[in-house]
Amino acid sequence: MKNFALAGNPNCGKTTLFNSLTGSTAHVGNWPGVTVDKRVGVCSLGKEAVNIVDLPGIYSLSPYTPEEVISRNYIIDEKPDCVIDIIDSTNLERNLYLTTQIMEMNVPVIVALNMMDVVEKNGDVIDELRLSQALGVPVVKISALKQDNLKRLMDLAIEAAEKKRNGKTVLEESPVGHLIKDLTIAFSSLGVSDPLFHACKLAELDELECANHPQLVNMVKEFQKVNVDSKFGQDYEALIADERYKYITSKYAIFMKKARKDDRVPTKSDKIDKVLTHVVFGIPIFLCILFVIFHFTFSENLFFLGGLFNSDCFDFIPDDSIWAGFKGLFYTENGINSPGVMLSNLVNGFTNIFSTLAGNALSGAPEWVSGLIVDGVLGGIFAVIGFLPQILVLFLFFSILEDSGYMARVAFILDKLFRKFGLSGRAFLPMIMGFGCSVPAMINTRTIADEKERIATIRVIPFFSCGAKLPILTAIAGCIAMAFGFNNVDLITMGMYVLGMVVAIVSVLLMRKTFMRGHSSPFIMELPTYHLPQAKSTALLVWDKAKHFVKKAFTVILASTIVIWFVSHFSWNWTYLPDEQMSESILSSIGQLFKPLFVPLGFGISEYGWVFVVAIVTGLIAKENVVATLGTLAASTLALMASKGIDVSATGDALNDLVMTMRATSSSLNPAALLAFIAYNMLTVPCFAAVATARGELTKKDFWITVIFWLAVSYVVSSAIYVIGSFWWTAFIYVAAIALIILCVHLYDKAKKNKEIKEANA
Repeated sequence: MKNFALAGNPNCGKTTLFNSLTGSTAHVGNWPGVTVDKRVGVCSLGKEAVNIVDLPGIYSLSPYTPEEVISRNYIIDEKPDCVIDIIDSTNLERNLYLTTQIMEMNVPVIVALNMMDVVEKNGDVIDELRLSQALGVPVVKISALKQDNLKRLMDLAIEAAEKKRNGKTVLEESPVGHLIKDLTIAFSSLGVSDPLFHACKLAELDELECANHPQLVNMVKEFQKVNVDSKFGQDYEALIADERYKYITSKYAIFMKKARKDDRVPTKSDKIDKVLTHVVFGIPIFLCILFVIFHFTFSENLFFLGGLFNSDCFDFIPDDSIWAGFKGLFYTENGINSPGVMLSNLVNGFTNIFSTLAGNALSGAPEWVSGLIVDGVLGGIFAVIGFLPQILVLFLFFSILEDSGYMARVAFILDKLFRKFGLSGRAFLPMIMGFGCSVPAMINTRTIADEKERIATIRVIPFFSCGAKLPILTAIAGCIAMAFGFNNVDLITMGMYVLGMVVAIVSVLLMRKTFMRGHSSPFIMELPTYHLPQAKSTALLVWDKAKHFVKKAFTVILASTIVIWFVSHFSWNWTYLPDEQMSESILSSIGQLFKPLFVPLGFGISEYGWVFVVAIVTGLIAKENVVATLGTLAASTLALMASKGIDVSATGDALNDLVMTMRATSSSLNPAALLAFIAYNMLTVPCFAAVATARGELTKKDFWITVIFWLAVSYVVSSAIYVIGSFWWTAFIYVAAIALIILCVHLYDKAKKNKEIKEANA
C-alpha cells in the first residue's frame, strides 16, 4: 500500500483534510523518540487505498522546532510515495514558501488549494491550470471543510505517485544559484539522496546540514566572501527567503486575481473580530462564553426556571427499584437539566442498574467477594464513568472554539495584556492546550525562545485543568449542591476553572517580575478565518477522547481501585476486615498519618477526612483515581459510620451520602473545605505522565523547584479558600498581605529596571 504524507502550514486545514480522508481508520501514536503526535489513517477515496500520514504543521523545513525536523526527516528518510501539500488559498504567497522547499526534494508532489470556498466568496480567482504549469506539479482546488473535490485530489495524487520526479528549485537564477549548483554536485559525489535539497539548506548555513557535512561548509563561506551583497551579511537564510518570496510573487502569485480593494467589503470574520477582539470587551466576552459552556455542561437549572417544574412525575418509580437511578433524568424541582447533566444521569442510571444486578447476583457469595466486585471494582469505575458524558460535552465545546478559530483570538487578546508584564501571548497557547492534557502542552513550550519564560510556563500549565480533573470538580461540586442546597454546580465548576487560570497568570507574572526576569519574545501568529467546524471531524475528536478515557478506566483506574479496596479491607497482618472495621485497615492508618497536614485545608479535620487524603495520593498516578478512590471507599465508610450509630442518609449516591454524613459528624466539613479539596487537586502535582514530561523538559534543579512550587501554591491557595470561606473576616488579612506582596514586587521590579538602565548607559 502506498504511503502519502500531508504537509502544510498551521491553520491551513490539514487536520480537517486528514479527518475527511481517513475517517474512523485514523489512529494516533508518537513519532519515534519524541512525544509529538503521529496521526496515521487509510484513505479509500481514490483508485486504490493508501496510507495517509499527517505531518506536523510547519512554516518551513528549517530545523527550529521538533515539528520541522520530523516533517523534514520523514520526507527525506521514509520517502513517501507522494506529498500532498495543503495550501491556504486565502494566503497563497505565504503558503507557497513551504511548497518551494518541498519541491526541492526528489518526491512526487501535488498541491491542494484548500479553502477555495472562501476564496470564491471573496471574489478572488485562482488559475489552477497555469499555476500547475508554472510549479511543474499537479494543482487541485478543494474545500476540506465541505469535502469538495477530494476524490479528484486522491486520484491525481495516486497518478503522481507512479511517476518519478526530480527536485527543482526556484533559486536557480538567484544570487546563490551558482553556489547551489556546485553544492548539488558535491552532495551527489558523496552519494547523498536529494542532493538539491541538501544544497539549498547548506546554502542557508542550516545547522543540521553544517553539522552533518562540515567538509562542505567552507564552500559556502568562500562564496559569501566573494559574491554575496554585504547588506545580507552572513544571514544566508534571509537572503534565500527573500529570493524565494521574490520568485513566488513574480512567477506564481500572478495566477491569483484578487478583487479590487475598492470592491472588497469587510468579511464576516472582520466584522466578528471587531467585537470579539475588542480592546475593552474582548476578555469579558471570553468569560461569558466560558460561562455558557459550563452552564450547558453542568447546570441543573438550564434556563433559570427553577421552581416551575416538579419532579413528582417520577414518583411512580419506587425508591428501591433498580430504575430509581433515572429519577430526575430531564428535570427536577431545581429546573431543567443541562445536556451534560441529562447524559450523565442517563449513564449513572444504567450503571446503578448494573451494580444492583451484580449485588443481587452475588448475594450468596462470601462478603469479601461481593465487596471487592460491587464496592471495589464497580463502585470505583462507575464513579468515574458517570462523568464521562460531561467530560465529552465540555471537550466538544472547547473543540468547537478551537476549530472555529476563536482560541487563536483569545491568545491575541491576552498577548496585549501579558506583554506589559514581560510575557508573550506565545506562552498562552501551551496553557490553553493544558485544558486537554498537560503532556503535549509542556512539550509545546519549546516554541518559546526565552528559557526563563518557558520554565515559568511549564510550571503553571497544570493549573489549566485537564479533562482528567473534571470528575473531581464535578463530583465534589455535586456533593456541595446536595449537602448544602447550592444548586448552581455550573458556577462552582466555572469558578474553579477561572481560579486555575488566575493562579497561573498571577504566578507567571510574579516569577517574571522577580527571580525569572526577562524580555518577552516577539509573538507573530495567524488569525485563521472563522468557520463552522466540520461535524465529522469534531465527532472523531470526541470519539478519540472517549476511547482514551474508557481505556484508562479499565486499565490504570481498574488496577488502582482493586489495590485500594484490598488495602482498605486488610490489616497490617493481612487479616480480612469487613466494612465496619475499615478504620483498622492499612489504608486508614496511612491516611491518618498524613491527615494532620491537611487540617489547615479543612477536609483533614473530620474523623473520616483520611479518605480525602488517600484520594489525593492515588490521584498522583492518574487524576481520575481521586473520584475512583472516593467511590471505592464511600460505601465502606458509610457502613463504618452506621456501625457507630451515625445516621446515614440515603440519596442513592454513595459519595453524596458520605459527604452529608461527614458534614453531620464534623461542622468543619463546610463548602469551603470541599472547595479547598477541589482547588488542591487542581493545583497540586499533576499525574505521573505530566511529571515525567516536566522532568524531560527541565534540568534536575528546575524540576525539583517546580515540584516544590506545585505543592506550595496548591497548599497556600487551598488553605486561603478554607480560612476565608469559614471565617469571612480573614479576607481583610489576606487582602493586606496581597497588597504588601504587590508593593514589594513593584519596588523590586523598579529597582531592577533602574539597575538595568544604568548598566546599559555605562
